[in-house]
Amino acid sequence: MEVRDAVERDAAAMAALTDAPEPVLRNVIHERSVRVLVEDGDAAADSEDAALRGFVSFDAREDAVFVTQFGGDRDACERLLAEPLGFARAEGLPVELVLREGDDAMRAAAEAIGFEAAGSGPRFRGESTRTYRHEE
Repeated sequence: MEVRDAVERDAAAMAALTDAPEPVLRNVIHERSVRVLVEDGDAAADSEDAALRGFVSFDAREDAVFVTQFGGDRDACERLLAEPLGFARAEGLPVELVLREGDDAMRAAAEAIGFEAAGSGPRFRGESTRTYRHEE
């Protein structure tokens, strides 16, 4: 497995891992820091033939690094969440993310690497969310 920067052609595979439409994710690739986890193998990791296992997008602000979206299986998410954590560690910032209530797989991935529930989050498409935070 290899983590690399996302490129525009990754948008379709990213959309298949989440409920966001492909054009939205194409914009995310251009506007945020986005990393993808791809299978190693005979195909080069940056090849269109490499299987995309997950992705994470994040944005740094003055007071924290915010994970804006992530998707994939639990192992992929745990590995990818290390990307914003590493960036935040270098900048001396905490990391925050928001998850929909009942999104147990994503919650388990976040908690496995040290995120802790930090309170209620904003409503998203009519659903309740919870904010999670990771501080060194």
